[in-house]
Amino acid sequence: MEPIAAAHFAFEVPLSEFENVVNLLKSKGIQLLKWSDGRYIDNFETGKNVYFRDGDGNLLEIITHHYVKEGILSPAGDFKLLYLREIGFPADSVKEFREFFVDIFELRLDKVRDDFTFAIGGTSHMVIPSKKRKWIPIEMVALPPTMNVIFGVSSTDFVSKVSKKLTEKGVPFLRRDGHLHFNFKEYNISLKVTSFNPEIPALLNLP
Repeated sequence: MEPIAAAHFAFEVPLSEFENVVNLLKSKGIQLLKWSDGRYIDNFETGKNVYFRDGDGNLLEIITHHYVKEGILSPAGDFKLLYLREIGFPADSVKEFREFFVDIFELRLDKVRDDFTFAIGGTSHMVIPSKKRKWIPIEMVALPPTMNVIFGVSSTDFVSKVSKKLTEKGVPFLRRDGHLHFNFKEYNISLKVTSFNPEIPALLNLP
């Protein structure tokens, strides 16, 4: 009986495959979400995207960027996914939320506003909208979804650095089996040391 709290995930695909992926979505009968002017592909300064919903009302996005170098990562599956680029974190205070994660994860910010911000590290983009802001283009209020988020990191030194900062902030955490777990606001966050090459973001030409 709880209201739908739509999670938002964006998947990066190669620019050369974007039109093929959009056509595949349509061929499978997946309804692409339209903007108020009737278009469903959004062309923006650095790329383009499309949105659709899954059966639970979650907001999914296929996105591509002109600057992402192809041939570095092998596209996966029929939809040619390179990596999970964005996860939405609706928050009561966008400023408080972004400042916390910028401090402990050493992220950089983009599109900084009172009701919306990107917090970026490597291939990961935290999309931080205000709970009062609606998810575009589905016009649903951005409520916090119930989800567990794991960030892959490249070294145990980074995990130790985050542990120290959490201790300084008085945030409880658990370290076990190479993972670091903590809760912030409504979200369950983990760090996991992975075999992901730490040079990948630079090789992809990410800004």
